[in-house]
Amino acid sequence: MNDAQIWTMIGAFTALMIGMLTVISTLFVRVVRAEIGGLRSEMNGQIGGLRNEMNARFDAVNVRMDGLDRDVQALVKRTFGLDRE
Repeated sequence: MNDAQIWTMIGAFTALMIGMLTVISTLFVRVVRAEIGGLRSEMNGQIGGLRNEMNARFDAVNVRMDGLDRDVQALVKRTFGLDRE
């Protein structure tokens, strides 16, 4: 083989390697994007469920606090004979 053929083989091999690297990196990026999209939707679902659960618990605490406020007002009226409204 002479110098021209060697340099042609080196160029062809380099082009092949760069092409393979491009294809592999493109496929890798597609897979990562798909996985991140799936994770995003799963996390949104989990966070939405957590938000609903926390809102329900806060509503229950608000109901209990309203009941406690009503009881304290009744005790104040009974003890001091005051009308605090």
